[in-house]
Amino acid sequence: MSNSDVPRRTFLTTAALGIAAGAFESGEASAETHKKAMRPLKPIKREARVGFDTIKQIDAGELNVGYVDVGPTDGTPVLLLHGWPYDIYSFVDVAPALGAAGYRVLIPFLRGYGTTRFLSESTPRNGQQAAFVVDALKFLDALKIDKALVAGFDWGGRTACALAALYPERFKGLVAVSGYTIASQDDQTLKALPPEKERDWWYIFYFATERGRIGYTENTRAFVKMTWELASPKWHFDDATFDRSASSFENPDHVAVTISSYRWRLKLAEGEDKYAEIERRLAAHPPITVPSITMEGDANGALHAEPKSYAKNFSGPYQHRNVTGGIGHNFPQEAPSAFVQAIMAVNKISPITNATGSS
Repeated sequence: MSNSDVPRRTFLTTAALGIAAGAFESGEASAETHKKAMRPLKPIKREARVGFDTIKQIDAGELNVGYVDVGPTDGTPVLLLHGWPYDIYSFVDVAPALGAAGYRVLIPFLRGYGTTRFLSESTPRNGQQAAFVVDALKFLDALKIDKALVAGFDWGGRTACALAALYPERFKGLVAVSGYTIASQDDQTLKALPPEKERDWWYIFYFATERGRIGYTENTRAFVKMTWELASPKWHFDDATFDRSASSFENPDHVAVTISSYRWRLKLAEGEDKYAEIERRLAAHPPITVPSITMEGDANGALHAEPKSYAKNFSGPYQHRNVTGGIGHNFPQEAPSAFVQAIMAVNKISPITNATGSS
């Protein structure tokens, strides 16, 4: 894609970087997108960004986490969480833009991805919802970070929502692609969807079978590439872009964590007792009180809800933004300028002072 395409693909249909606190509203009424577009961030040239200079490692909870740390160490911390089947390179253009603006950007490989490893062979390769929540908290604890902004998509979006809902004292603002995605097992086993939406769950049903586990094990790379194409039908990524991320799925625990995650949602895999209280709280669909922006692209091929259906779950300052130009499921990689703008806007509403941290 040429640089001339970037402004079109990152154009916001809602308020952008210069938003004032008064533009945020509380509650369901704010699900309506703002009609007036404001000054956009300078478009990001994605072609110039090859990768990250350094992947760091740190012991955090039951993991040794691989992560990148971009920007000044005394900057406002921003925790960015990727989804499945993606990795830290979903934020490869977001991170330097935020870093240049004075933010400290932290992007961990989730359990089962990249250079992140379990510290013990005996630890269950558990992919349940609460495990990722605890992983994120332990990661910030290890870095001695008390408060941060949090943003994510897919698995990372769900984790970000859960963190903001349950721990508002630690997360001062949220950016979540596809909205409020916190779910309980009952939500996903007892509530049927219309047939055309059930069809979009094909991979979850596939992973529920032994054939699915074997198939994903033997054909991980091809499966991931197909998923990228289906979830972002208008994102024409090249081989180099895919190859850069493909090695992340060679993690020895990737398949196990993936299968565990999707089977747990359908009550086909056991969770761990230590996460039971967190899951109980999440099953109640707790409101998110911190300043929040939800986002959606106009070409998301993955199953996602309409903004009006989840606006009620945000009780603090809240705004939804639609982004046009063929933007699919891998939102931050496809529309990095819009993603950066949202993070900066949330920070304007609830700036973090006296942030602490170490490398």
